[in-house]
Amino acid sequence: MRSDDQGNCKKEDLLLYAVTDRSWLNGQTLYAQVEKALKGGVTCVQLREKNLDEAAFLEEAKEIHDLCAQYGVPFVINDNVEIAVQINADGVHVGQSDMKVGDVRKKLGLDKIIGASAQTVEQALEAKEHGADYLGVGAVFPTGSKVDAVEVSHETVKAICEAVDIPVIAIGGITADNVKELAGTGICGIAVISAIFAQKDIKEAARHLKSRTEECGRENRQQKRRQTKGRAVQWIIKHAYLTWTVL
Repeated sequence: MRSDDQGNCKKEDLLLYAVTDRSWLNGQTLYAQVEKALKGGVTCVQLREKNLDEAAFLEEAKEIHDLCAQYGVPFVINDNVEIAVQINADGVHVGQSDMKVGDVRKKLGLDKIIGASAQTVEQALEAKEHGADYLGVGAVFPTGSKVDAVEVSHETVKAICEAVDIPVIAIGGITADNVKELAGTGICGIAVISAIFAQKDIKEAARHLKSRTEECGRENRQQKRRQTKGRAVQWIIKHAYLTWTVL
């Protein structure tokens, strides 16, 4: 479990969050692809399997969990709480139509990571209230990875970041070419599928995307400092004016 001031996951662990997909295996194993992504610098891995039978899912989850542990990277399972409990995964991510965050927390305990999808400020606040450690917000760009994805404006992403005090990552249609458009929204990282696993060189794709995401993070921090400085100047001017009028 992380220190109390950081919850169960650190923001830096969410910088480049890789979500697995079997669509682009091309003769490779998922294990091999995940290892390439880890070598490229991904900071968190989510195992997402919608069509695998439970026995195969369990075996795969054990193997990739052990792999992520070797690299010191958190391993999260999409939706399947029971398998997460069986293999002692680092956490679970649930969508709006999956098990409720509060129920997941009861099953996993207090020291596991719980991520929740959100498309609105209301959903974000509810997830945070019930114990979510981070939020995945999107789709921030058009995406083909999830057919039922709802597009979320960058203004809404920013509003969610401002409304909650837990980390927020963006997801949906993000690439190395458009990630900088998310600068200024307040996100701490991105979750991607095809931007890593659909690429010919998975390791290099992850490395390049991580670099671009770090640039976006620097712009976020610079903008936040400018906003803080601006508010401080406004406060000084306001109070200087009030003092002058009193005198």
